[in-house]
Amino acid sequence: MMSKAKCWMMVCALLSCVCAVAPAQNKGKLQIYFIDVEGGQSTLFVTPVGQSLLIDTGWPDNNGRDTDRIMAAAKKAGISKIDYVLFTHYHVDHVGGAPQLAARIPIGTFIDHGPNRETSDASTVKGYEAYQKLLASGKYKHIVAKPGETLPVKGLNVFVVSADGNLIDHALPGGGEENSYCKASETRPADQSENGRSLGVLITFGKLRILDLGDLTWDKEMQLMCPVNKLGHVNILVVSHHGLYQSSSPALVDAIHPQIAVMDNGEKKGGSKATLETFKSIPGLETLWQLHYSDEGGQILNTQDEYIANPQGPDKGFGLEVTAGEDGNFSILNPRTGQSKSYTAK
Repeated sequence: MMSKAKCWMMVCALLSCVCAVAPAQNKGKLQIYFIDVEGGQSTLFVTPVGQSLLIDTGWPDNNGRDTDRIMAAAKKAGISKIDYVLFTHYHVDHVGGAPQLAARIPIGTFIDHGPNRETSDASTVKGYEAYQKLLASGKYKHIVAKPGETLPVKGLNVFVVSADGNLIDHALPGGGEENSYCKASETRPADQSENGRSLGVLITFGKLRILDLGDLTWDKEMQLMCPVNKLGHVNILVVSHHGLYQSSSPALVDAIHPQIAVMDNGEKKGGSKATLETFKSIPGLETLWQLHYSDEGGQILNTQDEYIANPQGPDKGFGLEVTAGEDGNFSILNPRTGQSKSYTAK
């Protein structure tokens, strides 16, 4: 009969093998966590070499709800530090969670578009001042990003296409064609808020191209994309502005032909009827994924249930998770259902 000690040693050895195999399954993969911050934004990228980039930190307060959810994603990703935190702009649903997050996990470098320009909104000023207090502590490195620059995230090419109201002035590889969708986009007045100053990035990982423009507004999209499509096509579009109607012009979303789109909306914020209608007819779009069912969208315009992280009703805090290889193969997991869908970059 096997002794208890020998049996225990065999169990430990088996567990060690299981633990060793699990990380190997994602070796060489990019992990992306779309975190539910209920109508704000927070997206965590973890590269194959272990570097991390967090785009936005969600809302403040709520008993630390958004920080808790970011920390849960970091734990799942196996990281104990966030190398880069990028703020698209200074609205409270994007920058508000910064102090709470900084109190919970080491952060290496903050990235932003420069000074806050929206000084008339009290919540924006408050969020910006709290962030400036963090920078003034001297604990963190700081980068003010400019269009045309590449950010120093190891394992990814993170290229800045918009910042502080400025845009790239040349077409990127894969872009440069005349944009026929400009004619289908109405002309709108210039946005004067922080939204139009969003720090937007095009992230490339092997054959995969991911676009996140923060809350960049319709007028800036037109400047970026007309008369020439400067960006070309993308595989994953992070839907601008939570799917609110102030963004997502045909000049942008139709021209870039996203393969899939991820909308970080809340049940009662974002997912505007007009935007959902636009996404129903985007050429070549395979799947629209949503962090929440949209009340405004109703039964007709929301995407299918299996592509919604949080269905109608009380929020459960589910996110969406992407695993991608440099060869262009990627999958999206809906943790609520436990089901994933696979794609090959086109």
